[in-house]
Amino acid sequence: MEVTSGFILAVMVLAAVSSLQFFKGRKLNLQLMQHYLRAIEDVVRPEDKEYVWLGGYIGFRAYYKVNRENIRKFEYTLTLLPRQSILYFPIALITSRHDKLYVVVRPFSEIKREAHLIQKGYYRMRPRIENEELLKKEVVEIAGRQYEALYEKRRDVENLKALIESFSNPHNVKHVSLTPKTNVFYIQMKPEPETIGSDIERAVRFVNERLKESPFSP
Repeated sequence: MEVTSGFILAVMVLAAVSSLQFFKGRKLNLQLMQHYLRAIEDVVRPEDKEYVWLGGYIGFRAYYKVNRENIRKFEYTLTLLPRQSILYFPIALITSRHDKLYVVVRPFSEIKREAHLIQKGYYRMRPRIENEELLKKEVVEIAGRQYEALYEKRRDVENLKALIESFSNPHNVKHVSLTPKTNVFYIQMKPEPETIGSDIERAVRFVNERLKESPFSP
């Protein structure tokens, strides 16, 4: 196989562009991680914290002990698109689609009933929900988009729906749930740098105020 000067030049250009993208994308992801960490921590105000690096520049996990109001623990995982890789980034846009934030809140109050709101068409393989066959099901519309509702009592769905509608961009919320078995309030969403603080503040207020109120009791 004859290697032409044009081929060598193309390889050199690709290598140069890849190197440039690596440093540019790495810097952006590090800035995003730092921004999200500070914004969320300013809202949650943990008394103790632990971070686990996920490797490379794709994100981290945070474990916060809060022990204040109705929040015992606040945990989240941030995963970012591989902006540092010019070759893998286009693939990730298809497979992962966007940056993701997974929030797990462990309240002091007891969650009595199961409830989920899942944006229709978001999951390629929907997560398994224990005892799903026992839950009522319907489709609800939130801010012009359809969500699959699974629940024991309709009023729990109404409360979760109101929470999603309060977010800066409701469409960014892909899955929100209340799980009594693990006593967890969960949100999966697409984070945005400009609105992450206000959105997390709404989630914290929901736990501290709504999750303690009578609609979630038997």
